Amino acid sequence: MSFTDEELEGARAAAAAEGKSLKQYLHDLGVREMQRQQFVVGASAWAERLRGEFDDAFPDEVPPSQRGGSAAA
Repeated sequence: MSFTDEELEGARAAAAAEGKSLKQYLHDLGVREMQRQQFVVGASAWAERLRGEFDDAFPDEVPPSQRGGSAAA
């Protein structure tokens, strides 16, 4: 892994703020990013499952570009 001097200083400062070594901080950062991606995938799937129900309950909230038929003027 390579960092500019400025990036490395920022990473060191962030690690120190969390009371971690630079190595542990970078490891945890990678783990957090994987967890964030898993969350986004799960949240997107959940939203897709509820899209029809939401659209039926709140027809005025559906963006005009995604409405069936002609758009209201």
